Amino acid sequence: MASQEEKQPQPFADIFDEDEAEKSFLLSKPTCLIILGKPSSGKKTLARKLAQIWKCIFIEALEVIQMNITEETEYGLKCQELLFKGQSISEELVTEMILKKIESPEVAHYGYVLSGFPSLSEEYMTVSQQIEKIKNLKLKPDFLINIKCSDYDLCQRISGQRQHPDSGQVYQRNEWDPNVIEKHKKEKDQHEEENEEEDEEQEEETAEDALMTSEFLHQLVQRPEDILENAEERVGTYKDIMLRPLEDLMAEQDCQYLIELDGNQKPDDLFAPKNKAYVASDKNYLCCYCCFNKQDELLRVLSSYELIAHRYRWRRSRWGQACPVALKEGDIVMGNPDLAVSFLGKMYVLSSPEALKTFMLNPRPYLLPPMPLPPCKVLVFGPPFSGRTTICNLIAHKYKGKV
Repeated sequence: MASQEEKQPQPFADIFDEDEAEKSFLLSKPTCLIILGKPSSGKKTLARKLAQIWKCIFIEALEVIQMNITEETEYGLKCQELLFKGQSISEELVTEMILKKIESPEVAHYGYVLSGFPSLSEEYMTVSQQIEKIKNLKLKPDFLINIKCSDYDLCQRISGQRQHPDSGQVYQRNEWDPNVIEKHKKEKDQHEEENEEEDEEQEEETAEDALMTSEFLHQLVQRPEDILENAEERVGTYKDIMLRPLEDLMAEQDCQYLIELDGNQKPDDLFAPKNKAYVASDKNYLCCYCCFNKQDELLRVLSSYELIAHRYRWRRSRWGQACPVALKEGDIVMGNPDLAVSFLGKMYVLSSPEALKTFMLNPRPYLLPPMPLPPCKVLVFGPPFSGRTTICNLIAHKYKGKV
């Protein structure tokens, strides 16, 4: 009897096992990210900042080359030999260094932020082969971050870049063009009355920056790749060679882990807590902040709703911003933040007042299995008597669709 009583669990015993938690962490996969976007859209800058915040390893072609040369590795010695001969480093060697870095022990612990791969150059591997390499990595990327920017805005920004030949520092137009600097100064002067102290500090900094820029303004040069015609050609090459394979890669990615950012914003602005690129130490926070294109509007609408319990956080539904009513009807329609509702502690964004009314009457049909997944529409065509009808019926039967 005594032994039986000893085996009974204690009602106030702590069930948390620190050893198991530590083991679980050690066996867990580190967070890995890959940055995608058009040439000169800011991939490298964003990747470097993400690596600093997430404490990940920043992996990029030039960074890997410099690291290998500094550490005098086998690859580094090959690079030095080629550079001393006045030859360029081959794409094959650069790719091998990048893949070797991804397989390194520090990356296996800290994770990575990869930028510039796949590359536009198909000297060694085609874009499709490079993407296939990414898919077959032992540490596959958890998040795909796509920087979106219109061709016109991007080319105008690239053509406005100037480089200081001695330091190699690249300056944007608003840092060296006197007309643009003067325009920004006038805009700041208009807000003097609202924030006098802040404006005074900003004016002093602006004056110092302008003075510093004026001293070497005549030394700045435009690189060949920053000429407008060359920038337009690079963007056109990207769209012809790389855009379609990358779209296929992003289509295969879980939408919760696909993040799209506005390339016209400054890198520092992307990391504001209210912005879509706000990054916390937990993946779930990253998803919640990034999956809504109009997150501020959505949270503004839901902020007035009564929470389930004190300090209870709103949770994102599995459909993100897509309207569940439209999904059930076979269409993909993005919802309106002003028509957001809550049900069982999750956020649902409806696309129209009619959909909102229907959903509020009875949400169960739109949430119960089978879940309303994004519809797949297939077109089967061919010459007469080629078996189109038979194929259509077989596909419909296999995937429970309608002909």
